[in-house]
Amino acid sequence: MKLKEIKDLSNDELMQKEKALKKELFDLNYHRRMGTVEKPARFRQIKRAIARILTVIRERELENERNKKRK
Repeated sequence: MKLKEIKDLSNDELMQKEKALKKELFDLNYHRRMGTVEKPARFRQIKRAIARILTVIRERELENERNKKRK
């Protein structure tokens, strides 16, 4: 998922996307333990997408705090 796509989503959509990615990561870990992972590179993609989402959420929180202090 591209950063621009992530920034276009609302906070609620980001939370839902994060939850879905974490579930997919959990499922992939299960398959890895069973030895049936088809795309091992997907682990890295999912982890990076989660990190990007969390970063955007945190940036928005900090921006809101700064705006509250200015008022």
